[in-house]
Amino acid sequence: MSGGLDSYTAAAIAKAQRFSLHALTIRYGQRHAREVQSARAIAHALGVERHLELEADLRPIGGSSLTSDVPVPRDRDPKGADIPSTYVPARNTIFLSLALGWAEVLGANDIVIGVNALDYSGYPDCRPEFIGAFEQLANLATRAGVEGARFRVHTPLITLSKAEIIRRGVELGLDYGLTCSCYDPEPDGRPCLRCDSCVLRARGFREAGVADPLLLR
Repeated sequence: MSGGLDSYTAAAIAKAQRFSLHALTIRYGQRHAREVQSARAIAHALGVERHLELEADLRPIGGSSLTSDVPVPRDRDPKGADIPSTYVPARNTIFLSLALGWAEVLGANDIVIGVNALDYSGYPDCRPEFIGAFEQLANLATRAGVEGARFRVHTPLITLSKAEIIRRGVELGLDYGLTCSCYDPEPDGRPCLRCDSCVLRARGFREAGVADPLLLR
């Protein structure tokens, strides 16, 4: 649970499907704490069984503008051919591995992640091929898998546009004012409105015909 609208919507869909929710947020050295605050608010709103925050500082590894002082790209086409500097090396592999470890302890077979392969910045770890490969790994690399459990990684948003995601969330009654999508928000938490994530969010709300509650405050 990152604190963004995708993970909020994915979790809400799982709740609507009557799953009991345990939410995992990773403090990975991201350049701002606003998204962690949003994750806490979302977890509370969804009434999760437990919200676990783990430290996995990726700053020493580097390689991303989200974990360093390298400027976050702004005013670019987020659907361009190049993978931007906001890509964090192996981030979803690391996050899913931590989620898998916790799931095995909980006796849970289902992991939900809000990745999207349509309205995103081309990150390789948001693709269906990656999710399928990780699911196979989960069933090979765990005691639970060897003993017959079948782990499944759910990606309810992976083929949806940002507008479709927002419409689904509105149908579920979600308050997107709790979320934070910006890669580099202002000191007071306001979104920059110019990074890839802000651009995709704005386009999604516009195409969904819905006002972004973050901009109404």
